[in-house]
Amino acid sequence: MTHINTRINRLQHRLQSISTVAEYLKKIDQRFFWYRLSAFLGAWVLAILTRFLFPGTAWIWVLAGMFVVFLVVVFFHRRLDRQRLQYQTAQAWLTQQVARASLDWEHLPDLPAHPVIPDHPFMNDLNLVGERSLLQLIDTCATRGGREQLYSWFLQPDSNYESITQRQNLVKELVDLPGFRTRLMLIGWQIEQDFKVVWDDQGILRWLKDHSTQASIKRLLVILTFLAGLNYTLLAFNLFAGWPAFWQFSLILYLGIYFFQYRTYQSTFQDAYQLSRDLQPLEKSLVFLETYPAKQGSQLSGLLSAINQSDQKPSSYLRKIVMISSAASLQNNQILSLLVNALLPWDMFFAYVLDGFKQQLNQHLPAWLDIWYQAEALTALANFAYLNPEYQFPVMRNSIADPVFTARGLGHPLIAKSEKVVNDFSFADLGEVALISGSNMSGKSTFLRTLGVNLVLASAGTVVSAGQMELSILRLFTCIQVSDSLKDGFSYFYAEVRRLRKLLSWLEENENTAVFYLIDEIFQGTNHEERRIGSLAYLKALVNANGVGAISTHDIELSKLADVELRIHNYNFQDFVVAGKMSFDYRLRPGPSPTTNALKIMAIEGLPVEKI
Repeated sequence: MTHINTRINRLQHRLQSISTVAEYLKKIDQRFFWYRLSAFLGAWVLAILTRFLFPGTAWIWVLAGMFVVFLVVVFFHRRLDRQRLQYQTAQAWLTQQVARASLDWEHLPDLPAHPVIPDHPFMNDLNLVGERSLLQLIDTCATRGGREQLYSWFLQPDSNYESITQRQNLVKELVDLPGFRTRLMLIGWQIEQDFKVVWDDQGILRWLKDHSTQASIKRLLVILTFLAGLNYTLLAFNLFAGWPAFWQFSLILYLGIYFFQYRTYQSTFQDAYQLSRDLQPLEKSLVFLETYPAKQGSQLSGLLSAINQSDQKPSSYLRKIVMISSAASLQNNQILSLLVNALLPWDMFFAYVLDGFKQQLNQHLPAWLDIWYQAEALTALANFAYLNPEYQFPVMRNSIADPVFTARGLGHPLIAKSEKVVNDFSFADLGEVALISGSNMSGKSTFLRTLGVNLVLASAGTVVSAGQMELSILRLFTCIQVSDSLKDGFSYFYAEVRRLRKLLSWLEENENTAVFYLIDEIFQGTNHEERRIGSLAYLKALVNANGVGAISTHDIELSKLADVELRIHNYNFQDFVVAGKMSFDYRLRPGPSPTTNALKIMAIEGLPVEKI
């Protein structure tokens, strides 16, 4: 049994155990309805019976005792509910974990549509975003900030060696911290269930950037507090000293000023309600990061250092702000708000206090959020590594060295383990070109994507689908899935030409980082003769350039260029006809392709084909 099967079996066993407990708790929860109903009805029945059987106030004590019993039942029911929800959350999360490990796309959450960037160097060619994509498989982030951080590592790869290796070391460390990973992901899962959408910090940040109204609120609060005190004083004199009801006039003045000014500060009150809602998940996540006992001197300890400073801990701010903003959001209960604010300037007071925290929170919250988002994104990368124990962390080099790129057992992470075919591949020096020939459906395009996807994973700092990989820092550029543009009036061929011209510009740039390029079926948008001439000229331009790359082609003539250009190397994928059907083994072999299969496919499907 392979490591991945062992991992999946272990997850399924845990899922089965938790599902059993969750089902048991659900049955008990259903019983508690009858317990509560019995306690409630029993209290009245016993009280009535006691009233008629025993004189005096005995029935009151019976009713009080049964009421206590009812409260005890409610207490244990609520505790059971919390426990049941925890098991249900773990059950749903483990179901996703099994789905991620086994590529069960039906049980993975859909990701929001990512905007297409036509000129992106590789995003549109490697199944990185969208349905059944690499990011759908890896992304466990519950916040928009965490997701954007993860996406930036994939779609805007860092060319800085120190940044990549530091991130890789953090991911390695988190793989060995299952408690940290699991807890952070479960908190995120619960946030998603509560909000039904990815948590966003825009409301909080907008509140922090809004112009402070504390000075004007303070003036109004002083006036309203004075009038509220005057109301109670005049009411007391009216009740106990026989004064006329002057408090009615001061109350009218109080209410007039309050409601006249309410519209001015209405947005402040509304922000308080939204802030109360937004801060609750933030408090839970940041307090967990603050209190996590990271090993002194570890990479994780360094990441969390800004959140663990004794005088700037999130718990000292957020708990107070959550309580204050909850109190300030009383106006959402209109009847209760009207009654309370008629007695004292409740909303105005808490809005003033909350606004006073704005400057303090503005100094720390952006840094705290950044740490949370990084922790979420790093946890997603570490979770991917944990679920794929056969994958390995690549060895990154700070400078161009021999070999520039080498991999053993290289496969595509989006192909099921049972169907995946792995290959060895390498580039020894800059300027080398791998020319990959082969028939239709033999695996050329998939192999190009395999190279690109694993390069993206390596740059992000996580494991690659390989038994071993070593590479220098390389900039990735692809030309695999070129599309024409009706809007801009571009034909397929012109779009391809523009794309390939951009690649030459990348190679000609005077940068320290070399280019790793992947081209599928070069110049397929034109006729055979022009394609052959243009391809030969383009290949010669790529040789000895500041990069390495692989190009797939059907054109056998191009493979002859390796006879005169030592830096061009031929590889091929082959096909076989078995029992009248096409068959492929997807094994990469050295040398040009010895076969073609277009006529074979036509003949197998019954089309007329002349024998050659």
